[in-house]
Formats: sequence, C-alpha cells, structure tokens
Amino acid sequence: MVRSAWVFRRLRNWRSGIEGVISTLKRAFRMDRCTWRGLPSFRAYVGACVTSFNLLVLARYHLLREFA
Repeated sequence: MVRSAWVFRRLRNWRSGIEGVISTLKRAFRMDRCTWRGLPSFRAYVGACVTSFNLLVLARYHLLREFA
C-alpha cells in the first residue's frame, strides 16, 4: 500500500476516526434507518443528523476550552 510507516499510521488513524464518526451517527443520531420518504426528505434527514453531530462536537470542544 504505502512505503512509509508514518503515512501508514496517519491513514490508519484517519480511517479509525471516520469509522468512529459513522458509528456515532448510526447509534446516537439514529441514522441506521431513515423513515422519511423520498430522496429530498432523505437528504434533509442526513443533513440534519450530520449538522446535529457537528454542533455537538463544537459544543463539547467549547466546553473543554472553557473549563480547561
């Protein structure tokens, strides 16, 4: 795959981070099943879930910075 151990570690860590995000979106934000009908509704559902997740991450970051 890659010849550099440093690049391999970076790619491995990046992939594990992405898999964690996907797992959180499926578990906490109920993206395992979309009950909204139609493609526009599906896009709105996914957008709302991802936006909610991003707001949660920003809020946690802000709280950590505030109390650190």
